[in-house]
Amino acid sequence: MYENNFPNKRYKHTLAFLQKHIGTSESILDLGVENPFSEIMKANGYQVENTKGEDLDVDFEAVSQSDASVVTAFEIFEHMVAPYNVLKEIKANKLVASIPMRLWFSPAYRSKTDLWDRHYHEFEDWQFDWLLEKAGWTIKDSAKWTNPVKKVGIRPLLRYFTNRYYIVYAER
Repeated sequence: MYENNFPNKRYKHTLAFLQKHIGTSESILDLGVENPFSEIMKANGYQVENTKGEDLDVDFEAVSQSDASVVTAFEIFEHMVAPYNVLKEIKANKLVASIPMRLWFSPAYRSKTDLWDRHYHEFEDWQFDWLLEKAGWTIKDSAKWTNPVKKVGIRPLLRYFTNRYYIVYAER
């Protein structure tokens, strides 16, 4: 169903990083509703349960009551007003999380039609590290990658050299 999305560079990097740190025998709570990447995780042997679309800024029940050994959070924290709160509530002792990084040459993403699809935060790597550490996580590994686009111009050229995504593996 989502095969057309799989060649996406972000999904390839994310899956490789997940496979490096998390075995398929571990249960995963993926923050956010079921999505193309949660389907890719399942297709690669992971046991994945998603949250149901609740506002994770104020409703932590799914996170605090989950028995999953791992929480994944792929490009969700930038949509939250206060990601620190849900990070503190996670019971699992392993976290794999990624964010789109703040780009100095591009403004934060804001959808004009979808009130939920907006970025309250676009972190620099050190800011995301600090957030995780303040919430009680110890970063064990991280990676970054670019996201070139097939357009002409200064910004598309800069995307070939400027990291756009940042992913971390952290433990409590």
